[in-house]
Amino acid sequence: MTPTLLAVVGATATGKSALAIAIAQRAQPRGEIVNCDSTAVYQQFDIGTDKVPPAEQQGVPHHLVDIIPPTERYSAAKYAEAAAQVIRDITARGKLPILVGGTGLYYRALTRGIFPGPAREDRVRERLHALAARRGPERLHQLVARLDPASAARILPRDEKRLVRALEVTLLTGRPLSTHFADTRSPLADYRIVTLALRLPPEAIAERVARRVDAQFARGLLDEVQTMLARGIPETAHPFSGLVYRQVMDFRHGLRDLAATRELIVQENRRYARRQLIWFRKEPNLEWLDGPGEAAATLRQACAVLSSHGIVTDGPNT
Repeated sequence: MTPTLLAVVGATATGKSALAIAIAQRAQPRGEIVNCDSTAVYQQFDIGTDKVPPAEQQGVPHHLVDIIPPTERYSAAKYAEAAAQVIRDITARGKLPILVGGTGLYYRALTRGIFPGPAREDRVRERLHALAARRGPERLHQLVARLDPASAARILPRDEKRLVRALEVTLLTGRPLSTHFADTRSPLADYRIVTLALRLPPEAIAERVARRVDAQFARGLLDEVQTMLARGIPETAHPFSGLVYRQVMDFRHGLRDLAATRELIVQENRRYARRQLIWFRKEPNLEWLDGPGEAAATLRQACAVLSSHGIVTDGPNT
């Protein structure tokens, strides 16, 4: 039989983790969760990444959480390789792997493949960034449009970071970035992938995000950052540049007061949720679950969709 991977994706604060745990407990066979969040892979960064505490995991195994030291860098390509191995191990043990998270690039790398690309070439990048400084990132977009029209169509004219990478790959390999993408293959090409995508109204997202940020500060977000710095984790560690932690570091440097920091984190989370929604709308074959976000109703929707795909559950009320 074709092995199955179930995925639960969507924007932040839509209830992905709670839904995945509920499904894992009801699925036949029972499920195990595989993290698909680029911040949860880092050790010690717990509160600001909203990792599910062990006491709330309800006995459901969680994989690919806390696997990377804070001072290391992780890539989508490395993630896809590690996740594919974990998923195959779960399947081999007779369990249902359930991928959970909102990092679209990680999801795409695993389910559709990703081109890891050549290593960064600083001299090339310096020249391209200098050109953007002189003539604007739109000039880079013009060059990408000339050399790689397919990439130009998907990259915004002012997205300097991605424009530089597209040009760098083209210059270093002699082939457009888009042609490399076309040659990629999912490390789970032999799997059937059923993906549930959660979508809530913007006002529901805003309310949930505000509650989450309040809870993060109440749980000791500031103390968590202070503890990590005291342990010797440098401010340059990559996770400190991420959402929530970046704003907290600015607060520590006196850029804004605590109230303004809380409000900025809420605003940035809402913007991030919009970007996630845009990303997942472009992914193929997703089963969208819409609603007010009430957990029981979402679980009923999910069980109905899973049943239509032949994935057996005990039902939403057990």
